[in-house]
Amino acid sequence: MTGGRNIRRAVKICLELLLLAMVLLGAVSAVRYGFDRYYRNAYPMKYEELIDSACREKELDRALVYAVVRTESGFNPEAVSNVGAKGLMQMMPDAYDWVRMRKGLAGEADHDDLFDPETNIEYGTSMLKILLDEFGTVDNALCAYHAGWGSVKNWLGDPEISPDGEHVEHIPFKDTAAYVEKVGKTIEIYRRLYDL
Repeated sequence: MTGGRNIRRAVKICLELLLLAMVLLGAVSAVRYGFDRYYRNAYPMKYEELIDSACREKELDRALVYAVVRTESGFNPEAVSNVGAKGLMQMMPDAYDWVRMRKGLAGEADHDDLFDPETNIEYGTSMLKILLDEFGTVDNALCAYHAGWGSVKNWLGDPEISPDGEHVEHIPFKDTAAYVEKVGKTIEIYRRLYDL
């Protein structure tokens, strides 16, 4: 009789452990689902068709562009910064004019066109591509996107800021350093969430 009781007790313990494992697995899955859902809401892929098309055309990293848009405007096409940057990618009117000139477009530009998502993404990604081609690294390009082309040109010529003349190692503007770090972290989040 004791042998039968021991077997029943062992079976009962095994079933309880199995049930506990299933409950824990369900809880872990629910938490993971919750985190995934939270992060996908916090880091969306809005304007996906426009961004993906621009990235294909210009051979840009999609995670980079989504990270810039999220960091710059939080995907708000009507965003205006305190210095006058406009739209999704927060382009300054003079940067818009500069990219238009680089594209060979003549005539007066309507800077309110920057509130149009298609226009803003087209010119913002064009600017990123120009800066990447000019400065060679994502961090250098982000510095130029935030602090200006001339600033990065000067920094690369300063051995205290860029010892090798090719990489900005010590970003002199705190807000630009914070921006580059924030976009970099956001790129990694987009890559993990969406396998970009």
